[in-house]
Amino acid sequence: MPAVGVMVDRDLVVAAQRGDQAAFVDLVRVRGGRYFAIAHRILRDVDRAEDALQDALVIAWRDLPSLRDPDRFDAWLHRILTHVCMAQAGRERKRIANLYVLPVDGPAAPDELLSVADRDLLDRGFRRLTPDERAILVLRHYVGYEPNEIADLLGIPAGTVRSRLHHAHRAMRAALDADARRAVAGGIS
Repeated sequence: MPAVGVMVDRDLVVAAQRGDQAAFVDLVRVRGGRYFAIAHRILRDVDRAEDALQDALVIAWRDLPSLRDPDRFDAWLHRILTHVCMAQAGRERKRIANLYVLPVDGPAAPDELLSVADRDLLDRGFRRLTPDERAILVLRHYVGYEPNEIADLLGIPAGTVRSRLHHAHRAMRAALDADARRAVAGGIS
C-alpha cells in the first residue's frame, strides 16, 4: 500500500460505519485536500472536481457500512472518487463534444523538483490526455499505487492497467513532443 500521508484512524472509520457523522467529517477533513487534488488532476476543473468530490463523499457515506476492512478506507474512497470522476468526465465529454476550453490554473501543489517551465509543459501535456488516461496516471504517479493495486481499485485486470498505463505514458509523450514541435515551428525555443 502506498504512503498516502495520513494513516487511517480505524476507530473513526468504525464509528462512522455505525452512523457517527462527526467521525466521518473528521475522516474527510484530514484527507479532503488530497481527495480534491486527485479529482482536480483527473478533471482539470475546480468546479467539476468539487462536484465529483461531493458526489463521492455522498456515495461513501451511504455505502460506508458495507466497507469490510476499515483499514482500506482510503483505497476504497480513492476507488469511489476515481469512478465518479471518470463518469463525470464521460458525461461532460458527451455534452460538449466540440468545445475545448482549457482553464488557466496553476499546479495543485508546489513542486520544488521541477522548474516553472517544466511544470507548465507537463501541465499542458496532461490537459491533452483523456480523463481515463489522466486517472490512471494520477493513481500511479500522484497517489503512488502499484498496477496491481490500481487493478483492485478499478475492478479490472492488472494486465489492463499495465496496458492503459503504457498507452497513457505514450499519449503524454506524444503531447509533449507535439508541444515541442509547435514551439520550434513557431520560433519559440
